[in-house]
Amino acid sequence: MSRAMPKWEPIEGDLATPLGFRTSAVAAGIKKTRDALDLALIFSDSPATTAAGVFTTNRVAAAPVFVSRQNLVNSRGRCRAIVVNSGNANACTGREGLQTAEETARVAAKLLAIEPSQVLVASTGVIGVALNPDLILPQLPLLKENLTRENAKAVAQAILTTDRVPKTCVLRSEASGKAVHIAGIAKGAGMIHPRMATLLSFITTDASMGERMLQNLLTEAVEDSFNRVTVDGDTSTNDTAVALASGLSKAAVIPGNESRAWFAEGLTLVCQTLARMIARDGEGASKLVTVEIVGARTALDADRVARAIANSPLVKTALAGADPNWGRILCAAGYSGTKFDPNKVDVSVNDLMLCRKGVDAGFDEAAAHRELEGKELLLRVDLHAGKATARVWTCDFTRDYVDINASYRS
Repeated sequence: MSRAMPKWEPIEGDLATPLGFRTSAVAAGIKKTRDALDLALIFSDSPATTAAGVFTTNRVAAAPVFVSRQNLVNSRGRCRAIVVNSGNANACTGREGLQTAEETARVAAKLLAIEPSQVLVASTGVIGVALNPDLILPQLPLLKENLTRENAKAVAQAILTTDRVPKTCVLRSEASGKAVHIAGIAKGAGMIHPRMATLLSFITTDASMGERMLQNLLTEAVEDSFNRVTVDGDTSTNDTAVALASGLSKAAVIPGNESRAWFAEGLTLVCQTLARMIARDGEGASKLVTVEIVGARTALDADRVARAIANSPLVKTALAGADPNWGRILCAAGYSGTKFDPNKVDVSVNDLMLCRKGVDAGFDEAAAHRELEGKELLLRVDLHAGKATARVWTCDFTRDYVDINASYRS
């Protein structure tokens, strides 16, 4: 990135911090909890808004995923509104579910005086239960009436399911003397294993760029962030990451010059910050864990090892118990499908070496236990096979994960 471009700095704010965005949220009765916010609207006032989206690769995709994918195509990336609900995924609901998603977009578009193809829809919650349109459609006029710049924090709350905390990140920078912002929110605590985003995330910016540029930048940012977070190895039916660019800052992101790398840095930072928040807030989790692989032959090799370790229930339960059972880590690396010499591998947690050249490093058990009791851990595995690296964010498995998921539907 050119030194002429200022750095991105975190600031206090929300989805409406970038110029041109208004939001609203209501309690529509979709969630079991009475008066819980569960329906929200995000809207860009700028007719020049561009949009991009990345969605689940699960073949069992939810109705809102089908509708939003098609609307992005039909509008040629000119979407201006997002309607999102929590409490019901509207997945595996057949033609009825598709009609609910389409009708939601149609009614919202009429209220906002835009085309139906300019409205994206997203849902999260229980799979296989019909989403009652009577809980959504009558609330859309109220959502439209209440659109303000002051309601964005409520939107971050309205998209949550088993999350313990809202997840928000806002950055500010400058381009040609103009202030530019990127803001993002996300939800996700379980059913998190990315073959896209395995979550819901909505991003706003007042930078100006074409829809193809925004799509490319979002795809790249997702690959380096949401695609590198896992809680439990399950890929959702509803994964949706959407970015809207109002262009109202008048700061243009142009192919082929330093503005592209500058904006990519900010967008990736927002997505990575949200991804780490998701891993930290994993269902029942007590620890944020970064799995870092170095010394692999290829990037694919490094990625395979990182994911195998991050998804291993035995590794994750050992971490929950602060047990320095490095053998489980080496075992997971061994079944990842990557070729390496086990007699050369080093394994460490934070700065404490557990395994050197494939055998016990002679560490102090009590010291290792204290290290693993920390709330943020770095598991580093050096394969000594090459120069490629990879990083994945995950969490530990506690008894609370089972409790949450044993009765999620009922």
